[in-house]
Amino acid sequence: MKTLLSIKTEPEVKAQAKKLAGEMGLTLSALVTIQLKEVIRSKQITVSVPDFTPTPYLENRLEKADHDIKAKVNLGPTITNKKDLDDYFALL
Repeated sequence: MKTLLSIKTEPEVKAQAKKLAGEMGLTLSALVTIQLKEVIRSKQITVSVPDFTPTPYLENRLEKADHDIKAKVNLGPTITNKKDLDDYFALL
C-alpha cells in the first residue's frame, strides 16, 4: 500500500523536476521515491553547489580560521555529547 507525500516547492522547481523525470522515463513520484530511498540507504544527503566562489570577506575569514586552527588559538571547547553542548550554550 502506498501513502501520499505532500510537499511544498516553487512551481518552477516542480516543473523542472517533472521535465527531468520525464526525460529519464520516470514520473515525478518515482523520481522522489528513488531519491528518498537513496538517502535512507546511504544515510547521507549530498548537495552540490556548482561554481561556488567565496566572497573576499568569506575568503578572508576562512584563511583566518585555517590559521587559527593550525596555531591552535581561538578554538571553542571539544563537544562530544549533548550535555557538553547544553552546558556550552548555557554560557552564551
